[in-house]
Amino acid sequence: MTAPAGSLLTARDLRKAYGPTLALDGACFSVHPGEVVAVMGPSGSGKSTLLHCLAGIVPPDSGSISYAGREMTGMSDSERSALRRGEFGFVFQFGQLVPELTCVENVALPLRLNGTSRRAAERAALGWMERLEVAGLAAKRPGEVSGGQGQRVAVARALVTGPRVLFADEPTGALDSLNGERVMELLTEAARSTHAAVVLVTHEARVAAYSDREIVVRDGRSRDMEHVA
Repeated sequence: MTAPAGSLLTARDLRKAYGPTLALDGACFSVHPGEVVAVMGPSGSGKSTLLHCLAGIVPPDSGSISYAGREMTGMSDSERSALRRGEFGFVFQFGQLVPELTCVENVALPLRLNGTSRRAAERAALGWMERLEVAGLAAKRPGEVSGGQGQRVAVARALVTGPRVLFADEPTGALDSLNGERVMELLTEAARSTHAAVVLVTHEARVAAYSDREIVVRDGRSRDMEHVA
């Protein structure tokens, strides 16, 4: 696979094994700024492993990953951690909000960890919560909101640092179809408004329909497809 010109994040010939199990077997990937790419495949196909490698969470056994012209596979753990704190955002299936914090404190948390003052962090957090239609939940804790509301809070948290790449791993997997569609509408609208690239892992066609392009992963190998509306 030859990466298209202008790609922000590119992977070539990735291989990753867990013991005798080969999770990735020559997978390739690319995404441009402002593009939403859905990574699809059945359970156990390697799509989540691909996301974890692209995000610098786990290193591939071989192959290359380039982000903004920098080779990620040669970075130190601290350099990859800095990318995840400042330039990457994450949305997971179950939100993973901190139950002891209020919703606005959860959204502000990435900024606080990067040294932003509480006042400035919470002001930015409230701005994103407004855009995600959950500003009224600022003082509530995660256990006091619905699943769909909590996932919107999680999306706001992922976007509050202004990431260049947003990784979403089955972001609607725990939601009913109506809440799932609204989360995807808000997520893609917000990401595109900031020109962030989105790497969306899903096994659901209705979720992949929000993407510009699909990459299908089977048995650790990837196949790039043009999105058909």
